[in-house]
Amino acid sequence: MHPDPLGILLVDKPQGPTSHDVVNHIRRHFQIKSVGHCGTLDPMATGLLVLLLGKATKLSERLMGEDKEYQGTLTLGITTDSQDAEGVTLEEKPVPSFTEAEIRAALDHFKGDLLQTPPMFSAKKVAGVPLYKLARKGKEVERKPRLVHVYQLDIARIALPEIDFQLLSTKGTYVRTICHEIGQKLGCGGHLSRLRRTASGQFRLEKAHELSIIENWSHSELQRNLIHPLDLKP
Repeated sequence: MHPDPLGILLVDKPQGPTSHDVVNHIRRHFQIKSVGHCGTLDPMATGLLVLLLGKATKLSERLMGEDKEYQGTLTLGITTDSQDAEGVTLEEKPVPSFTEAEIRAALDHFKGDLLQTPPMFSAKKVAGVPLYKLARKGKEVERKPRLVHVYQLDIARIALPEIDFQLLSTKGTYVRTICHEIGQKLGCGGHLSRLRRTASGQFRLEKAHELSIIENWSHSELQRNLIHPLDLKP
């Protein structure tokens, strides 16, 4: 038996698995008792997933609360029940030839403090049950709005119906809800069609490892690629 490794593992999550799937995979593959993550990524989303191994799981609360940075694509004209590309289409509308100024004005509306109601298709739990499980049964329950803050929401590319953007926000911000509401603001509807997390606090995607590469590491290689808690910036 190998002793549990201690440290922080930066994973470049592929599209498909849930954050919990990645945690379970690393736990089973390396036979580690304690593995946690610092911020859920939806199955559709890719990018930086911060995993805590061994006694580093004690850092969960501190690291979970840090700001997150994303690159994404908003597709206008199609509204879905999950507010992203994995949902069922609820409505389709033609997309007007918006100017960059019109699009920028709509995005600017979602900068700063926002009260967000968690979408039904989310991992947030109500009475111990994840909302998405209720949503799949066609149920909708009351959710309490919560305050989030968007520091930055910038346009990277416009190729209607697609708008690429960059976003920096506090933890727990539902990017797909912002996309859904931008679509409503513009009057044609919209949904999040691509999302990639590029940073979480002091951690950057450039330092992350693909899951397929991590799977081929030995235990000693895993330990060598971990960030030790003592190396964290204060």
